Amino acid sequence: QVHVVESGGGLVQAGGSLTLSCAAAGGMFSSYSMVWFRQAPGKERAFVVAVRGDGGRTYYADSAKGGFTISRDNGKTVHLQMNSLKGEDTAIYYCASSPPTTGWGTFDIQYDSWGQGTQVTVSS
Repeated sequence: QVHVVESGGGLVQAGGSLTLSCAAAGGMFSSYSMVWFRQAPGKERAFVVAVRGDGGRTYYADSAKGGFTISRDNGKTVHLQMNSLKGEDTAIYYCASSPPTTGWGTFDIQYDSWGQGTQVTVSS
């Protein structure tokens, strides 16, 4: 099983950029699908973007298209580059992994290893 730890959150002004990182340990990282979810205050956790383990295909939520970019490297890290941030992007961002036997998707139940989350606050 892959274990993940997020980092890179912080306070940024609207229109600014921030890069989150998700460090993975254990398991065959390259074969795992990785995902970012976020949970804004008073709201349910929501899908942001996912990247497949085999081939690196990506899928973005509409809210992330155009401003967010997911990438992964061989060093067992997944990055989320966030540009043109808005107040509504304020949330705790969570990284999670899914083994190849499970596949990938936009539902949090499809991912079995979650990090503790990292806070992103966008000030207007």
